[in-house]
Amino acid sequence: MSLLSFFLYVFVTSFTPGPNNIMAMLFANRFGLRNTIQFCLGVGAGFFVIMILCSYFNLFLHQYIPKVELVMTIIGVMYMLFLAFKIMTSKSDDPNHNDGKHNGFLIGMLLQFINPKGILYGVTVISTFILPYHTSHASLIFFSILLAFVGFLSTFCWSVFGSIFQSFLVKYRNQFNVIMALLLVYSAGSVLVGYFIR
Repeated sequence: MSLLSFFLYVFVTSFTPGPNNIMAMLFANRFGLRNTIQFCLGVGAGFFVIMILCSYFNLFLHQYIPKVELVMTIIGVMYMLFLAFKIMTSKSDDPNHNDGKHNGFLIGMLLQFINPKGILYGVTVISTFILPYHTSHASLIFFSILLAFVGFLSTFCWSVFGSIFQSFLVKYRNQFNVIMALLLVYSAGSVLVGYFIR
């Protein structure tokens, strides 16, 4: 296995804008970094479960993915567009924006199961870089933990960004919400286009 190619793919894919990173930045901006850590831990835990499932069921998924992928893609795109709509239409004086209940561990974890970018990333990285070289239980668990940790790091870094620029973003909340919503729309569009042009 080429470690350089593996790490380049993992870090570029993990740190580029996607639902996890955009939501982490948005939550940190609204609720603060401390309250967003639960969301980031949930993303990491969900990523770990996805990586384990991809590791042990990769051959099964590879055989049946064409039948499931379109449905999964459509559900994921609809969810991303729903999030974009909620972000764009949110008001800064909405009392729900200050309670911190929307950024919990469970939300971050469950997001991974309808995040087509994360699932397809798991299938790709496991089948391309790991299974051809490592098949022991210990190595599959090790790589799943490593990939989950990178997923946590990427969302945490985006959270730090949202937290650092909190006062600036509060001043320009409406513009910020529009940009975040458009990034989610872009993510949804790229997932949909990627599915059809392969």
